Amino acid sequence: MSAKEPLAAIVGPTATGKSAIALQVAAHLGAEIISVDSAQVYRGMDIGTAKLTPAERVGPEGQLIPHHLIDIVDPDEPFSVADYQALARRAIKEINARGCLPLLVGGTGLYYQAVVDPYRFTPEGGDPRVRQELEELAARFGNEYLYERLQRADPEAARMIHLHDRRRLVRALEVYQTTGQPISAALAWRRRKETPYRLAAVALTMPRPLLYERIEARVDAMLAQGLVEEVARLLDRYDYRLPALQALGYKEIGAYLRHELSLAEAVALLKRNTRRLAKRQLTWFRRDERLHWWEVEEARIKEISLAIAGFISRTIDINVE
Repeated sequence: MSAKEPLAAIVGPTATGKSAIALQVAAHLGAEIISVDSAQVYRGMDIGTAKLTPAERVGPEGQLIPHHLIDIVDPDEPFSVADYQALARRAIKEINARGCLPLLVGGTGLYYQAVVDPYRFTPEGGDPRVRQELEELAARFGNEYLYERLQRADPEAARMIHLHDRRRLVRALEVYQTTGQPISAALAWRRRKETPYRLAAVALTMPRPLLYERIEARVDAMLAQGLVEEVARLLDRYDYRLPALQALGYKEIGAYLRHELSLAEAVALLKRNTRRLAKRQLTWFRRDERLHWWEVEEARIKEISLAIAGFISRTIDINVE
């Protein structure tokens, strides 16, 4: 048997039912879940991130399923991919030491790959004056201007950063201007043939029309649960320009609360942006040939969960009672 630590994962686009399936898989395998979600790390951001409540973090027989890396920082605290990587790898080690299986669950592709791949971070440059200058250029000329500059300076980063992700565009250009090195080199992502773990990784998908229906229903449910009120409470405490509050759902509803959009416009924008996120997530995860894809059918969740649990146990050679 390999000396590498075992690690399982269930990833995929938003609204594919990862949480529901992961709870059943975790119960069957005796696993503890590590969230792979860049927004669920923030306290107070619950409804808009589809965060399970503590009462919902249970298996099919009511057994508690421990969850990690949820509610670990406030929205105004800095938190990076490198921070996530360090915390996730520590959690993996501690869970394995307890004789349990660590199970990564979520849809943030960069966070997932920072854990399962030999992603090595080096100190990044930073200069508030350069950052302000870039922000002002973006405000005057739009994201397209920054994106074109990034394509010339760091084509690899430009391929990884979406045109509409102003925060990451600014950050990539800031690093380039202050260090003379592209951020893609600063991150030093070196692909090897093997992950540091004994990995069994699953990705969930479903037909596009069904996925979009579920996205629409999820947004409607979030609104019914009090998403507008949640965002209002956060904006009473924090600056809306914080990176955390530019997350999906918080940005669009925040624009409504600032009277920049009507509620109907904000909701339509949120649904559109969530569909676009799902497409980007699918594109990201499809690049990883290690992922074993499962198509989700709502009527077969239990059957699919048992099949995934069996796949994981066989792949990483663990015994399931």
